[in-house]
Amino acid sequence: MKSFIHSKLWPVAVGTFLLLAAAGCGRDNVKVYHVDASDATTPTPPPAAPVAMPSAMPNGLPAPDNSGQPSLQYVLPAGWEKKAPTQMRVASFGVSQAGKQADVSVIPLAGAAGTDPANVNRWRGQVGLGALPESDVAKLAEKVTVGEQPADLYDLAGTAPGSSEAERILGVILHRDDTAWFFKMTGESALVEQEKPAFIAFLKSVQFGAPAAAPAPMDMSQLPSAHPPIDGMTPGASTAGAAAGDKPTWTIPAGWQEGPLAQFLVAKYVIADAAGAQASVNVSSLTGDGGGLLPNVNRWRKQLGLDSVTDADLVNLPAIDASGVKATLIELSGTDGRTGKPAQLVGVVLPLGGQTWFYKLMGDATVVAQQKDALIQFVQSAKYPAGQ
Repeated sequence: MKSFIHSKLWPVAVGTFLLLAAAGCGRDNVKVYHVDASDATTPTPPPAAPVAMPSAMPNGLPAPDNSGQPSLQYVLPAGWEKKAPTQMRVASFGVSQAGKQADVSVIPLAGAAGTDPANVNRWRGQVGLGALPESDVAKLAEKVTVGEQPADLYDLAGTAPGSSEAERILGVILHRDDTAWFFKMTGESALVEQEKPAFIAFLKSVQFGAPAAAPAPMDMSQLPSAHPPIDGMTPGASTAGAAAGDKPTWTIPAGWQEGPLAQFLVAKYVIADAAGAQASVNVSSLTGDGGGLLPNVNRWRKQLGLDSVTDADLVNLPAIDASGVKATLIELSGTDGRTGKPAQLVGVVLPLGGQTWFYKLMGDATVVAQQKDALIQFVQSAKYPAGQ
């Protein structure tokens, strides 16, 4: 089965909302700030620029739940004005000089949030540039650090659509755990170019603290009935069964470190070997069949750049015993759509008491292979609340 069950997640709902632009004003001295992702959000009117992104999600779509994201500490460059966070942004700044303006935003999105080339090409479109093949996009990346973590910076200069004004974007993509962090400066070309050293210094100063709070589970019935599923979850399916009070207890394997929760996750663990290679374990739960086995297998396959399969391909999938029922075991190998690196996935789908539990171990192929048995033992050790 391993030969054909091998998943690059293209988020349908939130991944398409990475078009970031706004204007800011004011100057300030260098300051050190601590930003909690749980700060109350204050939606602001969308900027006038045609490529701008509104500060709140469109009507009918739930806002990303960033309450489980790490808090941020950073050094604010001189001349940058701190603004209130919004539904999308966990940090926001404005820069103004001699009538020229630039906007800086920090947005974390759980999951792959689209591929890096797709996001860079979207930014290119915002400054009137055409899309490039993935291989050419990779050549544009400048290596920078966000805190002590490596990230890619893309310096894109052109003109805003519908305008002859020169505009520039400095866009940085950092993959941290299962979250894509987007740091972006957009504005008048000369000002953005002048502020690039300050922007890079800001990135280096960023430190990630502990999550401010665990995210509340989302009821997928908030989505319109005609809305496409998010991350393979169907409208009407609820995560209510995975609320904090209903969380199972497990025997945590040695070397597994608890990681920050993101939207839809009940638990998360990060595993690293001596060489620094990593994998992560995500646990989530949905009511009923969770959208069905096939859509979830194909969702995982897409995360590894693999083609979809059919129900007939799932007939002979292996099973393991867990909590008195049979759970389906899935093993996939492919390329991580976020990083472009070879990766492996071991997943367990466990239907139990009107809920379906999803356990996913994904990351470096060597680490995943070493941790497969530990994952199975972890699943089999679970003790679920009464009624499940």
